[in-house]
Amino acid sequence: MHPALFYLPGDRLMQPELSAARLDGHVVEIGEGYIPADVVEGPEARAAGLRSLIQPGMAASGPSAAWIHGAGDRPPAPHHARRAVDRRLRASVSARLVFHDSPLAADDVVQIGGMAVSAPLRTMIDLALGIHREPAFAAWATALADVSPALVVAAAEELRALNRVPGTRAALSWLAQQERAPTTW
Repeated sequence: MHPALFYLPGDRLMQPELSAARLDGHVVEIGEGYIPADVVEGPEARAAGLRSLIQPGMAASGPSAAWIHGAGDRPPAPHHARRAVDRRLRASVSARLVFHDSPLAADDVVQIGGMAVSAPLRTMIDLALGIHREPAFAAWATALADVSPALVVAAAEELRALNRVPGTRAALSWLAQQERAPTTW
């Protein structure tokens, strides 16, 4: 997505101007910014909406990555990010962002719109593993499975190969329920 099509409050237009343009139907909110109403809201636009929150060296993860990959209509609150580099990061503290310091492997990161995002399979695995401590992850995992149903089977296969990872039993149980659930069309 071209940067000229994404508006952050305070950059080229102030928040009151963007709010007025939104009320008039000229722009729509996406993440932390706005895009013209006639621009398709795809993964690049959603990634651009988080670029101001996710600093270099981080990758959007969990519900935020699921949203970027097309799950859900509204962005999650708060957003989630993980370390995408080997070195430690000094993450800026924000109430809108949860930073997980565990690093993502290089092959678990994809670039979308110039921003690092956890790959769809890694996102499904992380969401499934987190369901036992954060029940809201189930809705994001379900929405991601609706976008790409094959992720459920692939995530279950990957989880069966892991040893001593917290939440694996609950994740496998949830994934098994999703495999048996009838698809709604």
